[in-house]
Amino acid sequence: MGESVFLKACRGEEVEYTPVWLMRQAGRYMEEYRSIRRRYDFLTMCKSPEIAAEVTLQPVEKLGVDAAIIFADILLPLEGMGIDLEFAKNEGPVIHNPVRTRADVERLRVIDPEEEVPFVMEALRMVRKELEGRIPLIGFSGAPFTLASYMVEGGHSRNFVLTKSLMYNEPSTWHLLMEKISEVVVRYLNAQIDAGAEAVQLFDSWVGCLSPSDYREYVLPHVKGIMEGIGGKVPVIHFATNSSTLLELMAEAGGDVIGVDWRIDIGEAWKRIGYEKAIQGNLDPVVLFARQEVIERAVKAILDSVGNRPGHIFNLGHGILPKTPVENVVALVDMVHRLSRR
Repeated sequence: MGESVFLKACRGEEVEYTPVWLMRQAGRYMEEYRSIRRRYDFLTMCKSPEIAAEVTLQPVEKLGVDAAIIFADILLPLEGMGIDLEFAKNEGPVIHNPVRTRADVERLRVIDPEEEVPFVMEALRMVRKELEGRIPLIGFSGAPFTLASYMVEGGHSRNFVLTKSLMYNEPSTWHLLMEKISEVVVRYLNAQIDAGAEAVQLFDSWVGCLSPSDYREYVLPHVKGIMEGIGGKVPVIHFATNSSTLLELMAEAGGDVIGVDWRIDIGEAWKRIGYEKAIQGNLDPVVLFARQEVIERAVKAILDSVGNRPGHIFNLGHGILPKTPVENVVALVDMVHRLSRR
C-alpha cells in the first residue's frame, strides 16, 4: 500500500494524478445508504460492524475514490466517558448530561477504546480485509475543541456561549477537560491505526469560532499533544472549517496534511501553511448541485491554483450534503483524475 497515490500525496511525493476522496462519501446522498438507514437508527448502524463496513465500502466501487474512510461518528467515544448521548430525529446529537462544572469534568472517564468502542475497531478490520490493498483506509476522530463544545453545549451551537464562558471564566477546568478529551483521542486514533487505518483525520468542525489568540492559548497545546501521541505512525490530516484565520496555527499544532474549506483560495492557503506540509481540499460541497460543466470549471480552478505541486489531495471543503446528485459525485472523481493527470 505504500505506493497508493493517496499515501504518496500525504507524504508530498510525486504522483501520476491528484488523489481524491470526499468527506461523508458514505452517506445520505446514496440510495444504498438510505435503504439501510430506513431499517436501522444511526447509532445502531455505527455500532454494528457489518453495517458500518458495508456503508464504508459502498462509495469505493461506485465513485472510484482513492481512499475509503470508516463509517462512524465523532461522538462515539463520548458515551464511554460518561456522556448520555442520543441522536434525536431531525435534531442531530443531543447530550442529556452536559459538562459545565469542574465536578462534571472530574467525573469523565478516560476510556480504553478496545473496550468502549470495539465495534469501530472491528469495522476497520473488516474493511481493511475487504479492500485487500486496493486503496487505503482512513480512520478519524473529532478534535478536542469540537468534542468539548458538544459536551458543554449539549449539542449544536451557533455562538458557543457556554463553551467560551467555561474557557474564559474557568481556564483550569477548561484545560482539564481538553486534557481528558485529548488523551481519549490519542488512544482512540492509535487503536484505529492498530486495527488497520493507514491514515487518520482529526476533524475540528467548530474551532473556526475562535480568534487566533484564543486558539493558541486554549487549543493548540492540546492538538500538538495529540500529534505527538500518534508519533508519525501514519499520515495525519488536520482539518477544520472556517479556519482561514487559523491556518498557520493549525500547521504549528501539527499534521502531515492540513485540510482547508472553500472559504479561501487553496493556493493562498498552501503558501501560508508552508509547502513542507501536504494540503487537502477544497471544493464547496454546494458546487456539486451545479451543472457538470460548472463543476468542471471549479475543479480546474482548484487544480490550477495548486499547480500540480506534489502533496495535494482533492476533497470538498466539508462533507457531501444530502440530496447531492450521485452522478455529479461520480463525475467529480473522474474530472479530478482526468484533469490532473501528469
